[in-house]
Amino acid sequence: MSKLKIGVLISGRGSNLQALIDACAAPDFPAEIALVLSNKADAFGLERASTAGIATAVVSHRDYPGDKPAFEAAMDVRLREAGVELVCLAGFMRLLSPWFVGRWQDALINIHPSLLPSFKGLDTHERALATGVRFHGCTVHHVRPAMDDGPIIAQAAVPVLPGDDAHRLADRVLEAEHKLYPHAVRLIAEGRARVDGDLVRIDGPVPELATVLNPPL
Repeated sequence: MSKLKIGVLISGRGSNLQALIDACAAPDFPAEIALVLSNKADAFGLERASTAGIATAVVSHRDYPGDKPAFEAAMDVRLREAGVELVCLAGFMRLLSPWFVGRWQDALINIHPSLLPSFKGLDTHERALATGVRFHGCTVHHVRPAMDDGPIIAQAAVPVLPGDDAHRLADRVLEAEHKLYPHAVRLIAEGRARVDGDLVRIDGPVPELATVLNPPL
């Protein structure tokens, strides 16, 4: 069976990209990275991709001043030329237009550092601590035009511990992200995660959260 071809959009260090690279290196993983695309030529994630022998491309938003449609059209061309079937946002720091989101309807996913719909936007860890929640976490979801909105594919919760500050909490959430993102991509690649209106239906057994966060060695 052929593997699902994914494209990863990044703007920076690419730690979630590395998690996807590592997952795709497993022979039984049902997806492969066809392209890593960045809007910044100095993004460290491009080096991660090159080291892994993955094709890269740079489409700088600065080359399209005041012309977001042309910038997104250029990205769209690169992704389609690479045969990408699923686009994964991994620290891509540009808001996407309804046109781009519509072009990749139900084939564009994002990972966000909170348990959506709580704490959309930035500074999620500081806001979680200020609110006094006992659990925080991360969410993989299909992208919709509204920020941090869309059908939820998978979530992972981490406890907020006494004495936590934003950095300690962020580190623990990021560790969960690195396990959750490949898990969500696998569900999609296996055809088990289906969009049904505003929800995602999962066919077959879903690993318990503890198994997702602490996979067997």
